[in-house]
Amino acid sequence: MTAKKNLLFVCTGNTCRSPLAKILTESALKAAGVYVWEVDSAGLAAYPGITASAEAGFVAREIGLDLTPHRAKPLSAEILAKAELVLVMTAGHKTALLSGAGEYAEKIYTVKEYLAMEGDVLDPFGGGLASYRQTLRELQKLVNLLVEKLQE
Repeated sequence: MTAKKNLLFVCTGNTCRSPLAKILTESALKAAGVYVWEVDSAGLAAYPGITASAEAGFVAREIGLDLTPHRAKPLSAEILAKAELVLVMTAGHKTALLSGAGEYAEKIYTVKEYLAMEGDVLDPFGGGLASYRQTLRELQKLVNLLVEKLQE
């Protein structure tokens, strides 16, 4: 059995975007029959152990996914070193990450940059359910493209 590759999603607090991206990607990879990737998430300013935001959990449940097991974790050198591919939500996240971990530059991309697109993934934090649903829809589209690319 071959070792699994590690895909890491990173956002700010690891309570909204990166956990949603993680469970969406796990679900899409499973649906596509792709089992070579292990998916993880972390935050640049995460408070260890807190749950996903209530709104992120709610919109995940609306599409049949469960964020209740999620616990936020700060990005560490160990997590970063283990990852084969690191996908961040914004150009600001990438800049912050490269300033402290430039040796990993070849595997760090914004989600959209990796998919040859421009822009950042909307941060729903502090917004209402409509913001979270919008971010979820955006992540669903991006994840579908990502899973296609990971199978190439």
